[in-house]
Amino acid sequence: MVRRVTVLAGLLVVLGALSTVILGAVFGTIFFAITVAYVLYPVRKRLMKRGLGRRTAAAASTGLAFVAVALVILPVGIVLYVRQDQLFSLLQTVPEEVTVQALGMTYTLTLGEISTQATEVGESLALSIASSTPALGFKFFLFVLLVYALLVRPDDVAQALLRPIPREYHDIVFALHERLRATLYAIYVLQAATAFGTFLVAFVLFWALDYEAAFSLAVVSGILQFIPIIGPSVLVLAIAGFELAIGNTAGAIVVAVLGLVLIGFLPDALIRPQLASLTAKMPGSLYFIGFVGGILSIGVVGVIAGPVVVGLLAEVGILLADERYPHLATD
Repeated sequence: MVRRVTVLAGLLVVLGALSTVILGAVFGTIFFAITVAYVLYPVRKRLMKRGLGRRTAAAASTGLAFVAVALVILPVGIVLYVRQDQLFSLLQTVPEEVTVQALGMTYTLTLGEISTQATEVGESLALSIASSTPALGFKFFLFVLLVYALLVRPDDVAQALLRPIPREYHDIVFALHERLRATLYAIYVLQAATAFGTFLVAFVLFWALDYEAAFSLAVVSGILQFIPIIGPSVLVLAIAGFELAIGNTAGAIVVAVLGLVLIGFLPDALIRPQLASLTAKMPGSLYFIGFVGGILSIGVVGVIAGPVVVGLLAEVGILLADERYPHLATD
C-alpha cells in the first residue's frame, strides 16, 4: 500500500509538472480563475441558501465575476482608445529641459528623451494589444468557463484535495485555507472597494480642478490603488511635476496637496478600516514584498500569487511556532 501511494504521488508530481509546461500559455488564466472562484464561493453558498439551485447559483456568481472583470478591463480600454491622441500630444508638449531652483541651487532636468521613449513604448504596447486580441478573448472565455465549473461542484474539489492527506493534518490544511481566503479577500474585495472609492474621489477632484481628462485620470488612479504603498500618489506627483514643468507652480502645489490628501490618503483611511475584518492582517511591508517579488518573478500572475505565497509562508511560520512552543500560542 505504501509503495502504491508513493508511485501515485510521484505520478501526480510528474503529470503536474508536465501540465504546467504544456498549459503554460494559459497558466495565468487558470490561476486567476481558481482564486476568483475561491472568493466567490461564499456568494454561491448564500445564493443557494436563498433557494437558488446549484447551477443557477454558480451561474449567478460567475456572472458577478464576469461583470467585475469587465468593469476593470473596459474603462482601461476605453481610456487608452479615446485618449491616445491626447496622450501622445501631451508627451510631445513636454519641454526638452526644465530648470528648477531650490535652496540656492539650480537643477536642470532633461525630459525630451523620456517623453520620446514613452511615446514609442505606448505605440508598441497598442500594437501588441491589438495583435493579441483573439488570444485575450479566448482566455477570457476560458476564465469564465473555469470559474463556473469550479463553483458548480466546489465540495467535490475540496474532498478530492483532502482525501490524500492524513486526518491528523487536516487542521493545518484548514488553517492554510483560512489564511488563503483572508489573503484573497484582502486582494480582491478590499483592494477593489478601495480602488472604486479612489476613482470616485479622483474624478470629483480632477473635475473640480477643470482637467479635461478627469475621467481618464480617475480610472488610472483607481488602477494604481492595486499597487501597495505607492498607489495613486505616483500619478498625483507626476501631474504636479508636469504642471511645474510648464510653469504652473500654483497649480502644481494645489494638485500635489489636494491629490495626496484626498486621493492618496482618504480612501485608505475611510474604506480599509470598514473592511479590515476581511483581510489577512498582513503587514503592508510583507504585502509589498509579495506584490513586487511576484511581478518581477512571474509577471502579472505575481500580483496575486506573490502576496498569497507570502501569506501562506507567514501562516506556516505561526503554525510551526505554535507547535514547538504551544504554551506561547494565542487565539
